[in-house]
Formats: sequence, C-alpha cells, structure tokens
Amino acid sequence: MWIAYAFGSAVFAGLTSILAKCGIQKTDSTVATAIRTFVVLIFAWVMVFIVGSQGSIGDISRKTLIFLILSGLSTGASWLCYFHALQIGDINKVVPVDKSSIILTVILAFLFFREPVSAAKLIGLVGIGIGTYLMIEKKQSSGNQQGRGWLFYALGSAVFASLTSILGKIGISGVESNLGTAIRTGVVLVMAWVMVFVTGKQSKLKEVPRGELGFICLSGLATGGSWLCYYRALQDGPASIVVPIDKLSILLTVAFAYVVFHEKLSKKGLAGLALITAGTLVMLL
Repeated sequence: MWIAYAFGSAVFAGLTSILAKCGIQKTDSTVATAIRTFVVLIFAWVMVFIVGSQGSIGDISRKTLIFLILSGLSTGASWLCYFHALQIGDINKVVPVDKSSIILTVILAFLFFREPVSAAKLIGLVGIGIGTYLMIEKKQSSGNQQGRGWLFYALGSAVFASLTSILGKIGISGVESNLGTAIRTGVVLVMAWVMVFVTGKQSKLKEVPRGELGFICLSGLATGGSWLCYYRALQDGPASIVVPIDKLSILLTVAFAYVVFHEKLSKKGLAGLALITAGTLVMLL
C-alpha cells in the first residue's frame, strides 16, 4: 500500500509546481510560501481530525517532536529556496535540480538507516545526475530568468529537501503520519511568516492579485495531498525507494509546463528527462 501512497505523492507534487508557478507571476515568492503554508496547515489538521489521531498528541516522545521540528525547519528552508527559484527560473530547469535531492537522500539513508545501496541504485543515481545536468544545460528560454541565480536557490532546495526526508523518516517513526505532518507543517508556517516579516515583505500581502491568490491556495491543497501521501509512504516503506517514486512527479511537471507555459525541452533536455526517469525506475528494482 505504501507504493500507492508514494505514487499519489508524485501526482500531487507535479500539480503543486505548476499551480505555484501560476501563483507567483506577480506575487513575491516568500509571501506566497507563507500563504500556501497556511492552507496546507488547515488541510493537514482536517485530516488529523478525520482519522482521529488528535488524541495521541500527548504520547509523542521528546525525540520524535525534536525531529519533527527539525524536519519542518528543513522543509521551510527548502520551500523558500524552491519557490524563489521557480519565480526567477524555468520550471523545466528548476524542477530537475530540486529532484536531484534523491542522490543525497540515498546517501543519507545508507548512513543513518543502513538502507542497502545496490548496483541498480548506483546506476540509477548516475543516470539521474547526468540527466539533471543535461536538463540544466538546455537552451536558454525567453522567460524572466535572471542569470544563474535560480540555480543557487534550486540547489539549496535540493539539499534541504534531502534533510527533510531523513529527519521526517526519523520523526514519524513514533507518531501517526497525519499528525506528524500537521505538527511539522505548523513549524513551516511559523518559519515562513517569520521570513516575511524579517525581510519586510508584509506590506506585499495587500498586493497579491486575486487570481494568483487562488492558484496559491490550490497549490497549498495539492501540497497537502502530496505530503499526506508522502509521509504515509515514508512511514511504512524504505526512504531509498519512496523518494525515487515521489521524484517521478517531474514527468507531470514537464508536461504541464509545456501545456500551461509553453516551455519546450530541447533534444538534450529530453535526453536528460529520459535519463532521470530511467534512473529513477532502475532504483526501484
């Protein structure tokens, strides 16, 4: 069953990237992150009460709580980097870099959980690495890309996403997955709004276009669905397999980017996408 949840996570994650991109055309990415996190928090707690796990809050150990908080902080940092990268760069470039977090995740899963790294996984990681490079090196777009600044933020997103997976794996080992997701989302919300006020962007809340606000909220709902599926899968399955399945969301993202934003991949980019997909599927063997 955890495999089904992992694929569900991938579908919702693919929708999240496109909806978020639609919501940050004019809206500041930090402000958008804070707003959408609020939506995710509401969604997460609704699910907690639906499954009836709110009564087990008092049973959460100090260790579990600490790792949930650390996971939430890593997620917040990853989101802030990711959505800023999306705002200033092409989806087809940002997403592959973000998805390359799988490489660091597998390494960390081996170090912390002793999850075996087979020859197939090594081959898959190499394919993902080469594929990511090819997609980054595709021809320049005519979008609002600002030099290579997007790459710095995309790499930051990947690193923090890897830490999120590992810390989240430890944190949800002693708590119901929906409750764990709700708690860590609360941490992300606090971090996101602190960043809004620290950077002095609270005045921009009034400048958010109504249309973009709708997309931001929808991206929050998609994220909530992705998280609930992802951490349920992570709770029952190995991180080194759940994470690769989740990263297949890149296929949906690229397809939607073509339909919605008319972002086309060059032949080199398509080859890179094929390598990333093949590498991910090989890792599941």
